[in-house]
Amino acid sequence: MSLADKVLAVNDDLPIRTNKPVHSGKVRSVYWLTPEDSARLIKEKGYDVASDAPLAIMVISDRISAFDCIWRGEGGMNGVPGKGAALNAISNHWFKLFKQNGLADSHILDIPHPFVWIVQKARPVMIEAICRQYITGSMWRSYAKGERNFCGIEMVEGLEKDQKLPELLITPSTKGILEGIPGVPAVDDVNITRKNITENYQAFNFTSLDDIDRYEVLLKEGFDLISSELEKIDQVFVDTKFEFGHVTDASGTEKLIYMDEVGTPDSSRIWDGEQYRQGCVVENSKEGFRQLLLNHFPEPDILLNKDRMAERSALARDNELPANVLTDVSNTYINIAERITGQKIVLSDNPKAEIIEVLRKEYQLID
Repeated sequence: MSLADKVLAVNDDLPIRTNKPVHSGKVRSVYWLTPEDSARLIKEKGYDVASDAPLAIMVISDRISAFDCIWRGEGGMNGVPGKGAALNAISNHWFKLFKQNGLADSHILDIPHPFVWIVQKARPVMIEAICRQYITGSMWRSYAKGERNFCGIEMVEGLEKDQKLPELLITPSTKGILEGIPGVPAVDDVNITRKNITENYQAFNFTSLDDIDRYEVLLKEGFDLISSELEKIDQVFVDTKFEFGHVTDASGTEKLIYMDEVGTPDSSRIWDGEQYRQGCVVENSKEGFRQLLLNHFPEPDILLNKDRMAERSALARDNELPANVLTDVSNTYINIAERITGQKIVLSDNPKAEIIEVLRKEYQLID
């Protein structure tokens, strides 16, 4: 069996019982369970959610996206071997530590398979919460051009590329297109200030002003916990994205939870500590793949310029990357996952068949 055969590239065609369309994102697909199946599983498995809470099966893939495009390799390599299992394993590890340390729960209720989560429906906070401990990437590019105000935060003069910031910065942006908020353009992923959030907290799906304080505490505590754990394996936690939502537990209490994924190479920058101390940045995250793409194609502006999206889509569609590029990315993801979790990432020969088997036998979600 070839390595390409072990890649789960298509994850929206599983025969999971649902009466709604399957929502397929860049990497994950979501299957909303019927009210009957949701209620049955809540009762059978004892999940700490309201008895009528909608549940979903979330299936990760091995697809890799960068610059808002999906990329593929030669020889039918339509994803990165081991990437999905590595991302889920890392998220599971951090979510478990968050709960053990009294931070907050996550949307995950159960993990039937390394590629699969059973999740509860949450009312999402409409913010992509970016935390930055170092100045790099897009923030550095803007700073180098003379910009000093980021999300309402005034930056000091004299910073150098990739240096540690004086304090952890929270630089939020909108999740989706939000209309009717004064001073906030109705476009996806636009930077916002804390003042924007406090003055329009309900538009961002916060229940009260206290929620904003709570979300910032969870941001900082989550970042600090991951950062201190990564230090133990000599890795630098550079920046990351958090997402949050509201759920109601079995006792009827509403609570703020972590959502999506946390502390993964897809949602964060992670640098090798030893190399950084020697003045060299070595990425153990998707940023390395982004840099590779910028170097691989002769006109990097296509990947960086949002006005050239049509050309960018054509670039991803019409170009198969060398297979070794995707195997190098695979090694990065698998190695960092194994170091973080202390567990081996095992590549399945047929992940789709395994998922179908477990969801049919143990959860009765496939006829």
